[in-house]
Order: sequence, then C-alpha cells, then structure tokens
Amino acid sequence: MNTPDSLLLLRDALRAFAAERDWEQFHTPKNLAMALAGEAGEVIEHFQWLTPEASAALSTGQREEVALELADVLLYLVRLADVLDIELADAARRKLAINAARYPAEKARGRHEKYDKL
Repeated sequence: MNTPDSLLLLRDALRAFAAERDWEQFHTPKNLAMALAGEAGEVIEHFQWLTPEASAALSTGQREEVALELADVLLYLVRLADVLDIELADAARRKLAINAARYPAEKARGRHEKYDKL
C-alpha cells in the first residue's frame, strides 16, 4: 500500500489555507524565514531560565504550550520548503546521510565535539 507522506499532506493543507486567505503574496522566502525564526524564539522562551532537569519535566500545560509553538515552527518550515520547491523529507534524509558520514558512531558516541574535532 502506497500512502501519501504526511509532510506532503501537511504541505498541501498549508497551500490551501494560504490560498483561501490570499496570503501567497506575503509568503515570500524572506518573510517565511523570519516568521520561522520568530516562532523558534517562542519555543526557546519556554526553556530560557529552566534547569536541564526542569526542562525535561514540563507540566501538562507547559507541554501543550510548547507543542503549539513547535507546531508553528513546523508549519512555517513546511511552507518555506514548499515556496522554495524543496521536498523536505528528501532533504532531511540527505542531511542525515551527510551527518552519518561526518559523525561515525565509533568516533562520535558520547561526544559533543563538531565533526572536524573528532
């Protein structure tokens, strides 16, 4: 069975959402990238002054707030990729392969250094 990729379904839903509102005119790569950065900043705000332990133990309410901010990041990311005609899942798979080559498990396991310092 061949099921559609969920990112492609999301992309199509976002296209329709923007078209219904005549927002394509505002969805330039610059504007979408800026909106994406702003939403990522809103995710960061939830963790800014938390300890590592507190950041891993969010309340149900905090988790819901973070979930909605992450959704905003995802939506802008998917829309930006669409406007730039980038198939996001394919790009992510390519990047994962690049990172696997840069960070071989036998060298990188348990280490935080950048690939050129391993």
